[in-house]
Amino acid sequence: MRAHWRSIVLTAILAAVVSSGATWATAAWMMRERQAPSLHSIVHEELDLSPEQDRRLDAIEARFAERRTALETEVEAAHRELAAAIAASDGNTAEVQAAVDHFHAAMGDLQKETITHVYDMRSVMTPAQAEVFDDAVVDALRRETD
Repeated sequence: MRAHWRSIVLTAILAAVVSSGATWATAAWMMRERQAPSLHSIVHEELDLSPEQDRRLDAIEARFAERRTALETEVEAAHRELAAAIAASDGNTAEVQAAVDHFHAAMGDLQKETITHVYDMRSVMTPAQAEVFDDAVVDALRRETD
């Protein structure tokens, strides 16, 4: 009788594991199918870039990657500063407001650099490529607010 219960429990556990795995795989597949292509993939896979355009875009992307890392580090530092100011205060103090201002400035710098990067990339494209690129940028921004 003991072996019978062990078999039932083992079957139930195995069914739960298989069911969980199938659910996860289905959800991952559906999310991948629903996601729009990234801006990077649109630029490098759909715009039919010339070798010269690819070279120039690679240089632009490399410069931005360095700058973006520095800006994201500053955003993270400002975020930690804000957390520390809130933890150390008992209200909306001047220190908290200064930390909020620092955080907003860091985020603003990152956004401004990102927009500059988008236009730097666009400057390498033909008018037809730029039109597709612009549509992809606008779609990406709209998706982020939905």
